[in-house]
Amino acid sequence: MPADRKAITLYGLQHALASAAVAVELSTPIILLSAPAAVSSAGPAWFQSVIQQTRDAHPDADIEAVLDCAGFSGHALASLRQGLKTIIYDGTANEAVDDIAAQFGATVLRERPDSLDVRLAGTNGFLSDALRDWLRNTL
Repeated sequence: MPADRKAITLYGLQHALASAAVAVELSTPIILLSAPAAVSSAGPAWFQSVIQQTRDAHPDADIEAVLDCAGFSGHALASLRQGLKTIIYDGTANEAVDDIAAQFGATVLRERPDSLDVRLAGTNGFLSDALRDWLRNTL
């Protein structure tokens, strides 16, 4: 995980858009991180669509996208075939998934980075403020 980026766990397009807007405002690169094991419920196409729509809406945002595949090897492989460049996978087929990821020029992480969970951060009604605070704090 690049040391110059902070991760933000998102649950939908609105979270991604809000995160990218604040990142552009602060001129800081970010990691948009799916919810834990999101691949099993939302799938790689959904995540890729959210990221693409966010990049289209905020072309100046420097975004790295990371989809959490948990231990689901089939979903991890589907995510790589979908074109995702960074996934989280820690299942029984680590070596095989790593080999296939390398063929796609992708990266496999074994654990989730620390992140701001927007679902929790937004409960007070001021998500943008929580995002600013998270992104301004030094790594």
